[in-house]
Amino acid sequence: MMARAPLALTLGDPAGIGPELALAAYAARRQAGVPPFALIGDPDHLARLAERLGGADAPIAAISDIGEAPALFDGALPVLPLAARVGAEPGRPDPANAPAILESIDRAVALARSGRAGAVVTNPIAKAVLYEAGFRHPGHTEYLATLAVAPGEAPPRSVMMLWSEGLAVVPVTVHIPLADVPAALTQGTIVETARIVARDLARRFGLSAPRLALAGLNPHAGESGAMGREEIETIAPAIATLRAEGIDARGPYPADTMFHARARAGYDVALAMYHDQALVPIKTIAFDEAVNVTLGLPFVRTSPDHGTAFDIAGRRLARPDSLIAALRLAERLAGTEGGAAER
Repeated sequence: MMARAPLALTLGDPAGIGPELALAAYAARRQAGVPPFALIGDPDHLARLAERLGGADAPIAAISDIGEAPALFDGALPVLPLAARVGAEPGRPDPANAPAILESIDRAVALARSGRAGAVVTNPIAKAVLYEAGFRHPGHTEYLATLAVAPGEAPPRSVMMLWSEGLAVVPVTVHIPLADVPAALTQGTIVETARIVARDLARRFGLSAPRLALAGLNPHAGESGAMGREEIETIAPAIATLRAEGIDARGPYPADTMFHARARAGYDVALAMYHDQALVPIKTIAFDEAVNVTLGLPFVRTSPDHGTAFDIAGRRLARPDSLIAALRLAERLAGTEGGAAER
């Protein structure tokens, strides 16, 4: 049996906690069951950071091909060198690092699309830093979607899912003001999101008939129209469409009773109508272990469920739990049908 391709871990913002989490995840590889990965970064920067952190148990090995990573992984952290150099200081974000940040993402996606990497795991970036350097994409996920296709092709519709062992959630609308949610929440958006979720839960998570629970938008799911009509006019018809297609979609349910343990046992994923309706419960239940999974891409992408945390970078305060969970989940999904690049 052929060995599984290693994971490609991106640099993220080198002034944030991503690089030190990579060092910590590598140091914990044996006790935490971390699968082989290669960090796409600057070996000198990583070595300097390891020394700053007190000689972390992560000797650095520069490699020329990601295929070298599995054989080296037990004794050293494989680093695939960037063309761009990294001179970052922890906690001091600098637009000058944008070329290295983007090169790391570009190369990780190219490796996954070619099948040489089993999956892409992304360390957190700071969009504001990239915007100062001329970055024009709305965010990390949108940029990954453009890299998933040939130039000029329409990028695939992607869906953000936050996953943990005890709860998985998907926000139907994501990074928009709360006041804009009702207008953005259409039957088409709900149906398209749910289709992608159902497809990828079956294809990558091995759930033959995934159960989708949809939240209402309003308190008490609108209480039969007394507190709003979105449930009647938008969400319920979308659920009916999904059920007619054979997708096990249920609801709309009052969001305030969807997330206790007994309720969670009745579904595989909760579709929330807006960002905080999804992220508050999972960050309450699994703050350190939740993983961000992008559905709808032709390759597996996971990431830690936290940001760059510039305020604690370089201080040995950041916990690698979410990155370790992201690496482990990426390895699991890469082993399922369609997990690596679709070729």
